[in-house]
Amino acid sequence: MQEKTITIAFSEYADEEELTDSDRSLCAEAVKALGTSHSPYSKFRVGTALRLRSGKIIYGSNQENVAYPSGLCAERVALFSAGVNHPGDPIVAMAITAQTGNFELTQPVTSCGACLQVMAEYEKKQEVPIEIMFYCLEGPVWKTKGVRSLMPFMFYENRLEK
Repeated sequence: MQEKTITIAFSEYADEEELTDSDRSLCAEAVKALGTSHSPYSKFRVGTALRLRSGKIIYGSNQENVAYPSGLCAERVALFSAGVNHPGDPIVAMAITAQTGNFELTQPVTSCGACLQVMAEYEKKQEVPIEIMFYCLEGPVWKTKGVRSLMPFMFYENRLEK
């Protein structure tokens, strides 16, 4: 038996003011996406903004449904929209933020496992890592260079492509 350790690497910024202008702008776009959230049940709004290589910004927000499994997370809304509408334009970076009136958010909200798996698929497909920023309004920003550092055991089976 051999015990192994996995380390997750990310950078933490005290707030968006420490980011580059480009990253700060993408976080502001994620805040804009909060406005299209349909979250009447949880009252937990999530907004995502993707920057494509061309510079185009793609938005996503969480979309709830009274039949709970029918909803979709903000990240997947944005990723699928980019995949359908801009298939040859790789995703360079994404910013994710959340807001609720039910309690105070003091740290960034991270993506669920299903969203991380979809991010992994897009990275694999485009052969370029996606820079991911988890942005807490009025708080810190966590930034990572690709989904592998967040989900080292992501599922991918190369033989399914054949």
